[in-house]
Amino acid sequence: MKNRKNSEQQFDPDLKPDEFRKLGYQVIDQIADYYSTIRDVRVFPKSTSKEVEEIFYEDLPEEGQQPEKILEQWKKDILPYTTHLGSPRYFGYVNGSGSMIGTLAEALASSVNMNSGGWKASPAATEIERRTIKWVAELIGYPVTCGGLFTSGGTMANFTALLTALRNTAPYDTTEDGLQKADFHSKFTIYMSEHEGHISITRVADLLNLGRNSIRRVPDREDFSMDPEALRSMIRKDIADGLTPVCVVAQVGSINVGVIDPLEEIAAICKEHDIWFHADGACGAVGAMLPEKKHLYKGLELADSVTLDPHKWLYIQYECGCVLVKNSEKLRRSFSLNASYLRGTLPTEYSGLDYYEHGPQMSRGFRALKVWMTLKAYGANGYRKLLTQNIRCAEHLDLLVRNSGDFDSFHQPNLFIYSFRYMPKRYRAAVQENPGLKDEINRKLDQINQMIADEIQLSGTAFVMTTRLRGLTVLRLSICSHRTTLKDIDLVFSKIREIGRKVVLDKTGDEIDQVV
Repeated sequence: MKNRKNSEQQFDPDLKPDEFRKLGYQVIDQIADYYSTIRDVRVFPKSTSKEVEEIFYEDLPEEGQQPEKILEQWKKDILPYTTHLGSPRYFGYVNGSGSMIGTLAEALASSVNMNSGGWKASPAATEIERRTIKWVAELIGYPVTCGGLFTSGGTMANFTALLTALRNTAPYDTTEDGLQKADFHSKFTIYMSEHEGHISITRVADLLNLGRNSIRRVPDREDFSMDPEALRSMIRKDIADGLTPVCVVAQVGSINVGVIDPLEEIAAICKEHDIWFHADGACGAVGAMLPEKKHLYKGLELADSVTLDPHKWLYIQYECGCVLVKNSEKLRRSFSLNASYLRGTLPTEYSGLDYYEHGPQMSRGFRALKVWMTLKAYGANGYRKLLTQNIRCAEHLDLLVRNSGDFDSFHQPNLFIYSFRYMPKRYRAAVQENPGLKDEINRKLDQINQMIADEIQLSGTAFVMTTRLRGLTVLRLSICSHRTTLKDIDLVFSKIREIGRKVVLDKTGDEIDQVV
């Protein structure tokens, strides 16, 4: 009787089917309402950190709350204080806009709570991921025989690739000895572009404990791409100095200007010195699916590994990075481990690929489902149309900049990223008349362009960030929303110009006038 009584008193938090269905309909209605207004919401909430903190100040709940009350907070407290990455005028960082079918995929994936770390725990998830990896490789023209997996993002994708590089190029077994082999007195080195190399590679050097000084910055050319001759010279000198080159990281659609490094030339240098060739295509690798851009990606198929982020230019929900490794066995060997409780002690036909042997995570979410479903929903041709729309928007913005006397252009857009600077005519004239004022005026222009980005964020019209190009603060738009139109670009450019003129007149006028 005692056991039966304890069983009857067991806490059961699950909702009854009808209750869950009612709440589910409410959630779907909220999501549908959100998507119907996504073009009209203020992109940035204009709230301070302190204000948002106070909204969510609450003591730890001792007792459970009603689900209906909890869900009410979504509309009341969360949405009003959200930066809307799905907006057609969100141009910050490189954030994809999120597919609607991906939203449904996320709900379905979370409902089964599948752990796609091992095959037995996730047969369908594993095979969907393996198939989708092949689709992604085929899209960009990479060998479909490659291995690979989905990760949290570009940093972990690059970590997976560079650890594989280290394990397969080091002169001793780093799997067993790590960096602590007593008779190894050299230093491992990694190479990437001086200007456009991505900061995630620095984080990877941290994670690998190679040290940030292991990264060798290769000078770039006038178009911001890596200078292959400078790379060759640097590698030769480093080898002569007793260093051990591990990997060259080429940018395939860089973070500031969308540049693609000379892939074929870099591949040849890596082959010459037996160095791993990694292509960091987090931002732009998927552009290889466009026939008119294919020539820019010549040599991508030669890379030992490629990374790309579906949650960027494939418009997939966060989080979702991707790594492809040409030789899947080299990837497996880099992460392989075994324990009886993971696989069992006797062989059986009811087993398959275990992703915990192919990447850093043991436990993994079902990320592949949203990529698989969205690829099936859009098709390769649908994606080509969407990517082309983004490129046209970037080209249209470039045309607006070049036809205006108040802006400077630094590059022609290859893909969807475009950086430029507000440069009022009188400032340009002042520099031409007196070149000695150039540095002082550039400092003022840095301030003005930062103010423009801050003001347009606070206006709610768009989300725009700044970056640094050739030592100057510039405005940078990442146009990777499938919802962005040419009208959005016209609106935002007009707003930038309006704010720029106001900033010059109202906020820095007196000080600037003393200079010009």
